Amino acid sequence: MIPRLAVVPHPPLLVPELVPGAVADTAAVRAACVAAARELTALSPDWVAVGVDPSGPRVVERVTSTFRGFGVDVPVRLSDDAVDHDPELPLPALVAAWLREQAGARSVRVHLVAPDTPLDECLALGADLAGGPLLVLGDGSHRHGERAVGRADERAGAFDDEVGRALAEADRDALKALDTDLAAELGAAGRAAWQVLAGVPGDWRCVRSEFSAPFGVGYHVAVWEA
Repeated sequence: MIPRLAVVPHPPLLVPELVPGAVADTAAVRAACVAAARELTALSPDWVAVGVDPSGPRVVERVTSTFRGFGVDVPVRLSDDAVDHDPELPLPALVAAWLREQAGARSVRVHLVAPDTPLDECLALGADLAGGPLLVLGDGSHRHGERAVGRADERAGAFDDEVGRALAEADRDALKALDTDLAAELGAAGRAAWQVLAGVPGDWRCVRSEFSAPFGVGYHVAVWEA
């Protein structure tokens, strides 16, 4: 049984070394994500995680890697005993590894799902997850306002409002109802991860939730307890 879970975004800007000119501007979302991750470590040093990447479905664990592909060689490990090196670890797994270290956890096992994973497969994975507290990594729409990626889309606000409401109310049915096609059009890469979350059994309640979109991308942070 999963006893606690944390929802976080996974932008590279969480890592201070990658944004030397904007450390202060990114401090709030960084602090929120690290605080959420530490709530997982408070229960167990060993986590399970789910994130979205085209290489999925696959599981990654016990490897080292680096943020070199994002401009700076910041090394990370998915576990304290990691030996094998994967220089092309996907961004959600890199951020999971970085958060693990910031939160003082021992290990994180990352399940990666493809962006177009259908709802039923997401729910099935969520129902099967076990092994400790769960870290759910996913960004909201990247089409918010003047700093949108590509172009702004007026639907982005309503979409992320609904995601934020669902997370704040621990409403798994609302997460299940997210429109896959709309999420893709809005660049909301977290859709599949949130729908994996919707499949995790338990009588959940939300103990913290917040949303921001300071750089045109929606960042949801939440903590649920069973």
